[in-house]
Amino acid sequence: MDIIIVLDFGGQYTHLITRRIRDLGVYSEILPFDVELGKLKKANPKAIILSGGPSSVYEQDSPSLIEGFFQFTSENKIPVLGICYGHHLIMHQIGGKVESKKAKEYGKSSLMIIEPNLLFDSLEKEQIVWMSHGDQITEIAKGFKTYAKTETCPIAAYGNQEKLLYGVQFHPEVSNTPNGNKILENFIYKIADCKKEWKLEEWIDSSIEEIRKKIGSDNKVILGLSGGVDSSVTAVLLHKAIGERLHSIFVNNGVLRKNEEIEVQETFKEKLKFKNFHYIDAEDLFLEKLKDVEDPEEKRRIIGHTFIDVFENKTIELEKTNPDIKFLAQGTIYPDRVETSATSKASVKIKSHHNLTLPDDMMLEIIEPLKDLYKDEVRRIGVKLGVPKEIISRHPFPGPGLAVRIIGPINKEKLTILRNADEILIEEIRNAGIYEQIWQAFCVFLPLRTVGIMGDYRTYEYICSIRIVESTDAMTANFSKLDWELLERIGTRIANEVKGINRVVYDISNKPPSTIEYE
Repeated sequence: MDIIIVLDFGGQYTHLITRRIRDLGVYSEILPFDVELGKLKKANPKAIILSGGPSSVYEQDSPSLIEGFFQFTSENKIPVLGICYGHHLIMHQIGGKVESKKAKEYGKSSLMIIEPNLLFDSLEKEQIVWMSHGDQITEIAKGFKTYAKTETCPIAAYGNQEKLLYGVQFHPEVSNTPNGNKILENFIYKIADCKKEWKLEEWIDSSIEEIRKKIGSDNKVILGLSGGVDSSVTAVLLHKAIGERLHSIFVNNGVLRKNEEIEVQETFKEKLKFKNFHYIDAEDLFLEKLKDVEDPEEKRRIIGHTFIDVFENKTIELEKTNPDIKFLAQGTIYPDRVETSATSKASVKIKSHHNLTLPDDMMLEIIEPLKDLYKDEVRRIGVKLGVPKEIISRHPFPGPGLAVRIIGPINKEKLTILRNADEILIEEIRNAGIYEQIWQAFCVFLPLRTVGIMGDYRTYEYICSIRIVESTDAMTANFSKLDWELLERIGTRIANEVKGINRVVYDISNKPPSTIEYE
């Protein structure tokens, strides 16, 4: 199967590049920019893409291509496409010149194609693209042609067909570049001559085979089941692979959605007939440990470590009758990994994830069947595996739950307020028939009191913020432009029906610059 390697130079859209390539039917993986040449050769890429990044190529210690890179790609006729920083880097290392310019471009720009070429084949001469740069190529290397320009950037795309080196200043991987997929498609199929062979159906079969091989015929697996899309698909995949040798543990950590502990048990015990399903009510323990904690990272840490403690205690109990428990399964997916740890030295850690917070002395071997997949790929796999629709279509929910949707310290009163508000929001979204069109919809408790009037009485209550976004993989997101009447109905119901809230606001920030969750 053909593979395209994306070298990570620290760009926020690195995984989005990989995601787009997979969408186009070619398997893609990310490697750090300083990967050993031997490992790159072993990957046997059909093409290589250089990601964007926050550095400038002329800065000291800025990320660069490994020694022997161009010789390797040239000898093996491997096409290379540089995006943003990658665009600069190719030119910087091959004889061109890159400089910081006063005229910087951020956001949508009009691109003019000035030279016929395969990269922009079948596209109109004028294209809208998404720019994010302060540096520009000011001198192009010998043998290269300028393919496109913008009003303030004279070398916005280039290529050398003989050397199979190409670069674009803009980001074709983001949805804000309308024909970005077509540009990537031209590179993948017309320049790199890749075959369309990446199919999720084949992934399921190979994954089940890999799981069985790794676990063996007698060993057992435990899984921390949250009831969300990722852990549920992981559970069903494992159940299909090893049957009742899977022990699923569902922990009520006290920061779940309203009635979630009941719904999850009904789904897995009654609908999916999981025999070894274990429920632990640890609400009081978690809330006691979270008492007076304000910092979101500290909340994540406490929830992560407390979860592991509860999990380990249950595992020890299970091991008394199941001595063959050797593996711990997790529903980790690609976005978890990119936001938890860097794929290269140039990447930036954004936040920690509770499901990756494991103690050093953990005796179980980790298995993460979904670690290389994105959310919509996981959903498509779930459908093929027969996971109930109510789980597959469910909006993402953070591992630390409502703890990070309550700004500041949490308690049962605030949790009740937030759960009731969130229930109204989701009910109205479902009634409007748009729940499945939205990536995520939720309420956030803001610990600010404002004056309101209800009837003849003055109130002094809290603020509820509504966050609704549209996305395909959570790497970027736009706030949802809902019908005003629907928003008014939601706001009115929350203010009238939820005791403790007298003001509702709607969040109109996109990602970037904001994150989807508040903490």
